[in-house]
Amino acid sequence: MSRINIGNNAFILPEPQSIVGTHYNGKANFMALAWLTRVNYQPCLFAITVNKNHATGLGIVESGEFSINIPHEGMHRETDVMGLLSGKRVDKSQFFDLHYGELKKAPLIRECPIAMECKLVKTVELDTNIMFIGELMGTWTEEKYMTDGYIDIEKVKPMTLSMPDNHYWAIGRKIGKAWHDGKELKDRLKK
Repeated sequence: MSRINIGNNAFILPEPQSIVGTHYNGKANFMALAWLTRVNYQPCLFAITVNKNHATGLGIVESGEFSINIPHEGMHRETDVMGLLSGKRVDKSQFFDLHYGELKKAPLIRECPIAMECKLVKTVELDTNIMFIGELMGTWTEEKYMTDGYIDIEKVKPMTLSMPDNHYWAIGRKIGKAWHDGKELKDRLKK
């Protein structure tokens, strides 16, 4: 089969779905966000990308803090509405039970199995978006989402987003172990 070029609007599959929180005009605000990644080991840094005109981006610039909340697959409606409503016109905090960790302008969502608070350390201005790089200051969860001291993906049941078709997906099955399953192939290399 021949390969085809599908253009320049491809996305990474899948994208981790989150709900980002900050304060905007003095109150908690949230948006659905899948453009995020870890970008450094120590200190632990995350990068998120937000449109320059969104209330969330303006709030992060104003407060210097944000949260990354990982919803479970049963929260797809609540997650979706965070992308349908504007924080400039609606108080989106009413959808969630909130709490705060060390940072007082990075609202954390109790319903989310994982909630991380980040302090802004750098911004990168792009054409339409701003990339915010934040240092992880704390990760909040419950024992029921842990196995052997680690967050358990099967217990958390996070969801992902596919773009540009715009669908939410549940996580599938475990297929292997990282930094382990390739050892046999590595050992086959001729030295």
